[in-house]
Amino acid sequence: MRALFLFLFVGSICLIHPAMAQKVVVEPRLNVFFEKQGLEGCFLVLNPVTDTLHVYNPERAKQGFLPASTFKIPMALMGLDTGAVKDVEEVIPYGGTKEWLKDWERDMNLKEAMKLSNVAIFHQVAKRVGMVRIKSYLSSFDYGNQQTGDDIGRRFWLEGPLEISALQQVEFLRRLSDRKIPLKKETLPAVRELTIYDNILGAAIYAKTGWSGSTGQQVGWWVGWVEVEGLNYPFALNAKIPTLEDAKKRIPAALDCLKALGIWSGKEG
Repeated sequence: MRALFLFLFVGSICLIHPAMAQKVVVEPRLNVFFEKQGLEGCFLVLNPVTDTLHVYNPERAKQGFLPASTFKIPMALMGLDTGAVKDVEEVIPYGGTKEWLKDWERDMNLKEAMKLSNVAIFHQVAKRVGMVRIKSYLSSFDYGNQQTGDDIGRRFWLEGPLEISALQQVEFLRRLSDRKIPLKKETLPAVRELTIYDNILGAAIYAKTGWSGSTGQQVGWWVGWVEVEGLNYPFALNAKIPTLEDAKKRIPAALDCLKALGIWSGKEG
C-alpha cells in the first residue's frame, strides 16, 4: 500500500504523492461549516483544473477509520465486475439475518440496497465475490490498509480490520472517477447509477454516506465526486458522529464546503 504523507507549511501543505496533486492548500475557513453543524471532522476535495488538493483539518485527514458504508462503492464494483451480481436490478436474498434496521430484513436489488444502505444485502454480495477476489480488488484499488481478515462471515468494513483515511478515500475516488482502475467498461456506469445524489445545472454528485456507529469510535463519512463538464472533483468528509441526529449533518456540511470552494453551485447544506 502506498502511504500518504503531509509536510505542513504556513497556509499550505506539500503532499508526497505526485499522483494525487502538485499542490495542497489548507482551508481553515471551512471550519465555519463544521461549527454550523456542530461537527468535529475534516474535509478535502481535489480540483483537477488547478491540480490542487484543498484540505480542512489535515491531521484528521491522514487518520485511518473504518470505511463503514462507504465501502459499498468498492463492494458494488466488485460484485458487478466479477458477475457475482448480474446487474443493478438483480434481486438479492438478504440471508435471513437479524439487522439493525427492520427494513434491511428483506430481499432487494442493488439500487434499493444502496439507497437504504442495506448492510445485509452487501454482506451477501461480499460472500458471492469471496475473500480471495475481494483481497485482489482491494490491492488493485489501493484501498486503505487492504486488511480484511480471512472470515467472509465477518463484516470487516464495519468491525475491522479494514481502515481508510479521508486522503486515501479521495485518491481511490480520483482513480475510479477518472477510469484509472481496470474494470469492465460497464461496471463504472452501473455504480454511477447506484450512487447518483444530485444532478443540477450540468453538474452531478455521485456519493455514499457511511457511519460506523455500533462499536468503538463512531465516525461518519460522505465521500464521492462532483462531475462538471467532464472533469471529476473527488471529495471526502469525515466527522465524529455520536448520534443519529448528528449523522444528518454530514451531507449539509460537505455541500457547504464544496460551494465555498466554487465546485458545487447546487443546493447548500
